[in-house]
Amino acid sequence: MHSPPPTTEVRRARIAVAALFLTNGALFANIIPRFPGIKADLALDNAAYGLAIAAFPAGAIVAGLAAGTLIRRLGSARAAVVGTILTALGTVLAGFAPSLPLFVGALLFAGAMDAITDVAQNTHGLRVQRRFGRSIINSFHAIWSIGAVLGGAMAAAAIALGIPRSIHLSIAAALLATVALIALRYCLPGKDEDATLAAATTEKAPAVRLRGLFSPRLTITVIALVIIAIAGTLVEDAGSTWAAVYLGGELGAPAAIAATGFIALVGAQFVGRLIGDRLVDRFGQQSVARAGGLIAAVGMGAALIAPSIPGTVLGFAAAGFGVATLVPAAMQEADELPGLRAGTGVTLVSWLMRLGFLLSPPIVGLIADTAGLRAGLLVVPLAGILAVALAGVLSGKAKPPENASPIPVSESTHGG
Repeated sequence: MHSPPPTTEVRRARIAVAALFLTNGALFANIIPRFPGIKADLALDNAAYGLAIAAFPAGAIVAGLAAGTLIRRLGSARAAVVGTILTALGTVLAGFAPSLPLFVGALLFAGAMDAITDVAQNTHGLRVQRRFGRSIINSFHAIWSIGAVLGGAMAAAAIALGIPRSIHLSIAAALLATVALIALRYCLPGKDEDATLAAATTEKAPAVRLRGLFSPRLTITVIALVIIAIAGTLVEDAGSTWAAVYLGGELGAPAAIAATGFIALVGAQFVGRLIGDRLVDRFGQQSVARAGGLIAAVGMGAALIAPSIPGTVLGFAAAGFGVATLVPAAMQEADELPGLRAGTGVTLVSWLMRLGFLLSPPIVGLIADTAGLRAGLLVVPLAGILAVALAGVLSGKAKPPENASPIPVSESTHGG
C-alpha cells in the first residue's frame, strides 16, 4: 500500500524548506564570482588566498556543534532563518572588507552562521520528508543548486553592469533574507523532537544515547558518513574556489568563460539532485553513490589528464553530477542514527564534514604554488574514488513507501 497524499500543510512546508535551501545556495554564490577581484585587490598569492577562503569553513567548525542546541531551543525552522539572516550579514561585511584580516573575519562569521543554517534546514527538510513518506531530500539540495546558479548569475550581472561589490552584496543579502523570513511562516509548527525523537520519554534515554554515541559500530558509521560528505564538499569547493582561477589562469580562458566552470558544476549537480530522489527510491543510496563517484572520478580525471577549456568545463560538470547525492545521503543516514536526540546526528556529520571545506582551500593552494593548480585539482577525482569505496555504509536497498498515515514517534525511515 502507498502512503496517503501529504496534507496541504506538509506541501506548503516543503515549498518553505525549498525556499530556505534556495536562499542558502544563493547567498554565498553571490560572493564567489567576486573572489578573483578580492584576491587581486588584496594582492594575495594562491596560498594566502586559499588560507583566507578557509576562514568560512573554520567559522563553521567553531560554531557547528551549537546547531543542535539551537535547533532544540528555537526549532529547526527558526534556527535556519536566523542563521540565514546572519550569513547574509557576513557576506555583506566580506564585500566591504578593505584588508585581509577584516575579510577573513567576515568569512569566519558567515561560515559560523551558515553551519547553523545548514544543519537546521536539513533537519527540518528531513522532518518534512518523514511526513511525505518518500525521498525528497535530494530535491531540496537541487533547489540549493538552483540558488547557487541564481546567486552566481546575480553576481555576474552585477559585475557586467559595473555595480560595486559592496552595493551588489547588500542588495542580494536584503532580498534573500526577506525570502527566508516569508518562508518561516509556512514551515512545520512544533518541536522537532516531537516528530523525530525515538524513546525520548523514558528516564533511561540519555544514558542509552551516550553509550550509543561511543559504540565502535556507530563511531565507524559516523566516520564513513563524514568522509562521504567531505567527498561531496571537496568537489563543491573545487568549483567555487578554484574553477575560475584554473580556467582563467592556467588554461587562459577569458573571464566570462572562466566563470562557466563553477556554473557547469552546480548546474550538473542540480540535475543530479533533481533526479536523485527517484534514483534513490529505485536503486538505494548505496548504488547511486557508487555510480556517481565513478562518474566524478572518470570525468574530472580525464579533464586533468588532457587539459582543455571545453574538457575542463565538462569535467567539472561530471564531478558535480557525480557527487550530487552524497551530502544529502550522508545527512539522511546521520539523521536516522539510533539513540541520538533530534538534530544530533545531522549536527555531528555536518560539523565534521566542514573539515573538507577547512582543509581543501589551503591544501590545494599550497600544491598549486609548488606543482601547479592542475595537480591540486586531483582532489576532485580522489573524492569520487572515496565515494565509491565507502558507499557501503549507505542504505543498500530502496525502502517501499510507508503505509501508515501519521509517522509514529518511534519510527525511523530511509525516506522511501
